[in-house]
Amino acid sequence: MTKFNFGKGRVPAHRHPNGGGWVAATAQVSILAYVARTARVFDKARATGNARIYGRARIYGRARVAFNAQVYGDARVYGNAQIYGDARVYGDARVYGDAILGAQARLSGNARAYGHSYTYGTVRATGNARVYGRARVYGRASLSGNARAYGSCRISDNSRVYGNARIYSQVRIGGTARVGGTVRLKGILRSDGYCFTYVRCADKQFRVIAGCRYFPMSLARRHWKSTRGGTPLGDETMKILDRLDKENAA
Repeated sequence: MTKFNFGKGRVPAHRHPNGGGWVAATAQVSILAYVARTARVFDKARATGNARIYGRARIYGRARVAFNAQVYGDARVYGNAQIYGDARVYGDARVYGDAILGAQARLSGNARAYGHSYTYGTVRATGNARVYGRARVYGRASLSGNARAYGSCRISDNSRVYGNARIYSQVRIGGTARVGGTVRLKGILRSDGYCFTYVRCADKQFRVIAGCRYFPMSLARRHWKSTRGGTPLGDETMKILDRLDKENAA
């Protein structure tokens, strides 16, 4: 029986007929998948559908690469991670833990996705970006530089997070928000689960971010007064805006 050393001693393995890369006997790789000669799939990992594994990529643990997903360069996918749809993981990127990357998401550079994070849509995570915890990044959002998304945060729509920004707790960022520099966003939850934050954005102006709302404080007050004025939720919103304004002034 043919054996190959994937780094932990020689184990039963074979070269995949489509590409010639080594596949451990314990792994599952479909006949339609492609495993390049320098790529490796081992442990109990699976590559199904039209998955493509190129370059020096490694798929291992109980990871799964499915449908038309591609992993290449020096990328690593392991643990219980799942890559599916038309997602791409490349460069020195790593996806591990219970992380999920789907649709047309792209993870590249030294970016990492791990924990129970979920990244999908046409998201781009590049540079040294990190997505972890139970963070959700979706839509056309992007993370770059040393940006971090973690906790139970949500980053969506066409928002951009970059530099050394940290988005965490239950913060929600959407719309066309731009958050960079060294900001740390935690946010204040309204009783209906809507999260409000106040941050200095890329154009040096402070804005209230709540869902897809992205307003200077004066416009934020005007908006919620016109839409929620005279209601308990409206009163609560004004108190939240007062608190954010006060904390910023401090």
